[in-house]
Amino acid sequence: MSKGIIRLSYRKVIDADSQNVWEKYVFEATYQEYLIQSQNYNPDKKYFTFAELKHHVPNADKLHFLVSASVINYLKQLNGYVPDILNNQGKAFLPFKNYRFEVIDSDVRYKSRHRITVEFISEPITWIDTVGNLLLVTFKETVPAGDDGILTEMFTMQPFLSIHSLKQEEVYDTAI
Repeated sequence: MSKGIIRLSYRKVIDADSQNVWEKYVFEATYQEYLIQSQNYNPDKKYFTFAELKHHVPNADKLHFLVSASVINYLKQLNGYVPDILNNQGKAFLPFKNYRFEVIDSDVRYKSRHRITVEFISEPITWIDTVGNLLLVTFKETVPAGDDGILTEMFTMQPFLSIHSLKQEEVYDTAI
């Protein structure tokens, strides 16, 4: 018996201090796109930060969407797996299809103040149990009919990773 179907969300913050190569590329691409797109909301160059634009300029919140286009190709490089979330064997395992992009803040004068987040929303996962500090889960596509049982993954919850949604239902008997 499972605990339910869950979807996880992982919020990845990227800023000037990010060390990973992929993160550095995303940082550069989003900052350049922000500089280009923010000009449309600030033709007189009266405002320097994203916070000022949101406060003074109607529809400046659209910059989240406009800047998000610059990350699409970088997200494809992840091959459908949430970055940084590894199973207990050290392998990326958590598939995603949906994400949310947000400009946390930025400043046209200081690149070092540019900060964005990408929130990855996982595919549905069957949460079987919690073993110590590990979650034991399986994916619908890994439920074979056979004597070997179901294929599972185990992982630790970590900062910025949370259960996004829970649907309680008995999916199948998981007597192991």
